[in-house]
Amino acid sequence: MLLLAIDTSGRQGSVALARAEDDDSPDDIEIIEIMPLVGGTFSAQLIPQISTLISSNGYTRDAVGGLAVVSGPGSFTGLRVGLAAVKALGEILAKPIAPVSMLEVCAVASGVKGKVMAALDAGRGEVYVGEYEISSAGPTQPAATNIERLMALADFIAQAKGWNVVTPDVAIAQAAQATGLQVTTMAPISAADVARLGWSKIRSAETVTPEQLEANYIRRTDAENLEKSRAL
Repeated sequence: MLLLAIDTSGRQGSVALARAEDDDSPDDIEIIEIMPLVGGTFSAQLIPQISTLISSNGYTRDAVGGLAVVSGPGSFTGLRVGLAAVKALGEILAKPIAPVSMLEVCAVASGVKGKVMAALDAGRGEVYVGEYEISSAGPTQPAATNIERLMALADFIAQAKGWNVVTPDVAIAQAAQATGLQVTTMAPISAADVARLGWSKIRSAETVTPEQLEANYIRRTDAENLEKSRAL
């Protein structure tokens, strides 16, 4: 199956075309090509880049058998652009859509096993955090009911004790390492990593329709916002 993966969640993004193997080797996926997207101009680049990516590799749009997209957390505008494109393609192609969390992508792509805490810079001294249990033989499993949340950097460091922290953000890694935490600093995530996790989601039928596809911005609850405003 041909899989198209899209990441527009951060300052820089990318799109990837991948070929998933048949049922005889369900875990294998070949990344055919990755194309970068320059931050700030996703809306102008995304559709042309997708078209070029597919056609330059000798395929037509109808050959795409599945779609994977980062649904959050990340830039409000960037996520909207990526999700709008996937919604449109999903409507036209009538193919399965696998929304994936960038935090889970980080956790899986890190290769770290056990209790994994993925962290991404959310700006303003805050961190997006996701907690996962990753075994050597199976997929990621949520480590708690509320596995993804927005936290102050200091709170994240306090709660990360006993976890394997993974992050592509150097500043977060340095802050965590300075307190003695076990940290894996990853290479930047690309749409190739999104494709690998997306294929796993499609295989396990964790897909949505275009109408069901929504962004996951991970914002503070009203109670947290009220408490924060009182503290100012």
